[in-house]
Amino acid sequence: MALANGALSESVEAFLRHLRAERGLSVNTVAAYRVDLGQFSSAVAEGSRSIRWESVGDPDLERYSLGLRESGYSDASAARKIAAVRSFFRFLAEEEVITTNPAEAIKVRRPRRTLPDVLSERDVVAVLKAADENDAVPPLERRRDRAMLEITYAAGLRVSEVVGPTGLRLTSIRSEDGEARVFGKGSKERIVPLYPGIVRLVDSYIREVRPELAKRARKRVPDALFLNARGGALTRQGYWLVLKRCAAWAGIRSAVSPHTLRHSFATHLLRGGASLRHVQELLGHASIATTQIYTHLSSEQLVNAFERAHPRA
Repeated sequence: MALANGALSESVEAFLRHLRAERGLSVNTVAAYRVDLGQFSSAVAEGSRSIRWESVGDPDLERYSLGLRESGYSDASAARKIAAVRSFFRFLAEEEVITTNPAEAIKVRRPRRTLPDVLSERDVVAVLKAADENDAVPPLERRRDRAMLEITYAAGLRVSEVVGPTGLRLTSIRSEDGEARVFGKGSKERIVPLYPGIVRLVDSYIREVRPELAKRARKRVPDALFLNARGGALTRQGYWLVLKRCAAWAGIRSAVSPHTLRHSFATHLLRGGASLRHVQELLGHASIATTQIYTHLSSEQLVNAFERAHPRA
């Protein structure tokens, strides 16, 4: 269980393997667990070279929880880190590494549920058009950016479903059927519909732009759908930079992240009359409770809906 040179204990590594192999969690989720449990291990070890997990008790966990708050972590971040510790200790109990589980009683401040950032339909259009209009960006990259941002918004995709290890591949697009094959959290597959304009835009990128970008690759061309300027697979960081550049060009002053397009997609669908259940399926949410956060309609919209639907209104 050595912790020398920042290595994690054997028990933590076994838990991470369990998350990947038996629970089917995504690469990004497992990476987050690794960071959180590494931080927890360092806090509990307090400079020691090893940890005896059966010796970790309530005072250690309470001290760690308090330390998170004092370090300025948000309630949501602290709750996530504590949840990782709880899962780890449940695993230790199931594997009989420990006889009692002190993490069950650890107190967690429930995070305040915040509404997601959403762009108006006009602002979304402005961001998408900005991908075409910024002359400082080479033409090939501009066309790639437009196709990439369009399909993200059109299908309500997570950034990890567009680029990166679990992102779109050339084989993901089914042009004749007007749909895309997507892998979401936990490698769960879903089929998302694409309207004809997006299909034409992506097909044009695949035929005319991607081959030119691929010529710049020094090694084997990846099968990722979206390539960077050097012919390699575009990363999540690269996507974020593209979106940030387009939002700035469009004059959007509010904070815009890759997830903003997904939030906007869901909100605009619900405002347009789509059912919550349909939006849940399109987003790939396991629980409809997760989708309900997008029902933050304005008072005016609620009044209008009431007046249209109520028989006595």
